[in-house]
Amino acid sequence: MNGLRACAQKGFGRWLSRSKAEIVGLQEVRAREEQLPDDVRAPRNWNTHFVHAEKKGYSGVGLYSRRKPDSVETSLGEARFDREGRVQLARFGRLVVANAYFPKGSGKDRDNSRVPYKLDFCKALFGRLQRLRKGGYRVLVVGDFNTAHHEIDLARPKANQDTSGFLPEERAVLDQWVDAGWTDTFRHFEKSEGHYTWWSQRFGVRAKNIGWRIDYVFASPAAMRYVTGAFIHPGVTGSDHCPCGVSVDPEIFG
Repeated sequence: MNGLRACAQKGFGRWLSRSKAEIVGLQEVRAREEQLPDDVRAPRNWNTHFVHAEKKGYSGVGLYSRRKPDSVETSLGEARFDREGRVQLARFGRLVVANAYFPKGSGKDRDNSRVPYKLDFCKALFGRLQRLRKGGYRVLVVGDFNTAHHEIDLARPKANQDTSGFLPEERAVLDQWVDAGWTDTFRHFEKSEGHYTWWSQRFGVRAKNIGWRIDYVFASPAAMRYVTGAFIHPGVTGSDHCPCGVSVDPEIFG
């Protein structure tokens, strides 16, 4: 979102009401629940749940759902991850929607100093979701992974070989997901280039479509059987990211 309060001023509420979505996951909310306007915090006909970081104006995730989740977990069991408010594991019957805001690997000085933390976060979340799979749940992982997997997933791969978000060790994490049987739902349906979910806010970059595909919906094998389509909506311009998602058979809830 690059800040839900800012996005709300650019039409988020209108988009949400017209979206026809069943479940919406937000990343980088950057606000505590009590700081949100009432029509954003608790819009009519939606159940909402928010997780904020200890640091003000930083990170945070939010979940909007038509039906009330049976439960929502927000901890990976390590304070260094939990204090940044990056995860919601919402259970709806046999479906678990993991809404996650993966850390960036770049530090304050635009170096790659946060890459080890990012990789540790990925390992902890992956382990938690693998256990949910083994427990018989159908799992969809939605969110900003902050990593472009393949060269097709960013406009200028050669210029970004040493940039966090396209480092070999970061891309290897997504290899691990695929090798373990998870499906990148968008790539399952769409093989062509030029599809991105994030663009720099520098003037003209988005208009020229010089972007990165770093937002995904990954599906476990049990969930993928119910996924009927996947999409990216680059025309939605409320932030530097755009929405992406999947269409599913309602039977996924079990």
